[in-house]
Amino acid sequence: MSDIVERKFGALALRIDRATCIANESCMSIAPEVFELDDDQICTFRNPAGDVERERLIEACQICPVDALIVLDEDGKEIVP
Repeated sequence: MSDIVERKFGALALRIDRATCIANESCMSIAPEVFELDDDQICTFRNPAGDVERERLIEACQICPVDALIVLDEDGKEIVP
């Protein structure tokens, strides 16, 4: 698996930098329908991911203590971190 995985959620693009992730699970506490730990104990997207509100998804990414979650808006502009 690549160090960077990306998925679209509506107009937002989310990226997980798996090389940076420390498996803190903060994102999972806010958006468990989107994130989970894989067999390597690194954050990944649930498959299939559930529906989540835009604001809660952004909050789940903002709370990452090592900025392993990146959010891009519909124009490709980074809004998190």
